[in-house]
Amino acid sequence: MNDLASNLSRRNILKAAALVPAAAIAGSAANSAVTVGLLGSGGRGTTVASALQKNTKGRIVALCDLFDEKMQQAKGKIGLENPKTYTNFHDLLASDVDAIIIATPVFLHPEHLEAAVKSGKHIYIEKPAGVDVEGCKRIMHTADSADSNVNITFGFQRRYGQVYLKAKQLVDSGAVGNIRMGHAHFIKSGVSSLALDVPRPQTDMEKITGWHVWKELAGDLIVENNVHVIDVLNWFIGSHPKSAIGSGGATVSKVGDMRDHNFVAYQYDNGVQASLTGATLASNNYREVHEQFFADNGMVETSETHWRHFQNPDQDTIEKAPRNSTIDSVEAFVNRIAEGKPENVGVRGAESTLTAILGRMAMDLRREVTWDEMMNG
Repeated sequence: MNDLASNLSRRNILKAAALVPAAAIAGSAANSAVTVGLLGSGGRGTTVASALQKNTKGRIVALCDLFDEKMQQAKGKIGLENPKTYTNFHDLLASDVDAIIIATPVFLHPEHLEAAVKSGKHIYIEKPAGVDVEGCKRIMHTADSADSNVNITFGFQRRYGQVYLKAKQLVDSGAVGNIRMGHAHFIKSGVSSLALDVPRPQTDMEKITGWHVWKELAGDLIVENNVHVIDVLNWFIGSHPKSAIGSGGATVSKVGDMRDHNFVAYQYDNGVQASLTGATLASNNYREVHEQFFADNGMVETSETHWRHFQNPDQDTIEKAPRNSTIDSVEAFVNRIAEGKPENVGVRGAESTLTAILGRMAMDLRREVTWDEMMNG
């Protein structure tokens, strides 16, 4: 960790990315195990890597983090014996792994994706795309410039969940008719209500370690957390919204400046409106997360635990999810690499993130904000 400070700044991150050669796209994976490196060995990165290691033909062979102790913790949780370890991410990108998982702080996602695309690796990047419009536009440009053989998958795991795919198939079949209205619901318990006097981070290291409680580094509750269900709204309705209005704030005192609740109404084409309710105000261990779509011939509800098709009180079908959708997501990622069937959803992931940012802007400005205003402003 002797040279970590020199690798934290935005300038050096970009410089490091430029030094990585445009390697040939990993194509040998079809005949051997897909080798994967984890960039960012925190909680979410470790969870995704564990799911991949334990449920797919892929192998986690390398870890990269600024902190040795995090890599040691990840090594134990994932169940790795002797992975290669790196403290500089461009060393990981210059290695011979086929793919990387990017699970670094949100504000670094555009820079890290750009460097990964230049390296020629297949990429599984955690959501959201970035914290602001500029970062999302950078993600879109980077994804558009990627080699057509490169997989770029965002960690919107619901897109690959078995119950979600069944629900989407039903909607696409026309059996429920046209969607008239959507609703996304993300209520869970949050951080302690005790007020803690923590100053806004100033140095790069402070930003790295405290990113998750500051809007400028995490994007706010709607961007960092609620974006999962917002992505489902866009997916089922079939587009991003034209405008948004909303309100939100912080009810309990806590570290940082993130909202702990928000209510946003999105306007889509053809008069379709979708509402979002998101909060971290619930009591300990409470969690209720789902999406609902009200159509001509019934209601379709989706969640990571089940899907439901309500037609009438006598025809109300619920099917439980067989497993966590993160497993479905990483399995699909590894299979695409092994089978040579690339997917690049970088632009789509950025659009879902921008939909969350649109809601945040509407709350900040206390008025309706259009998609065009956001993209041009």
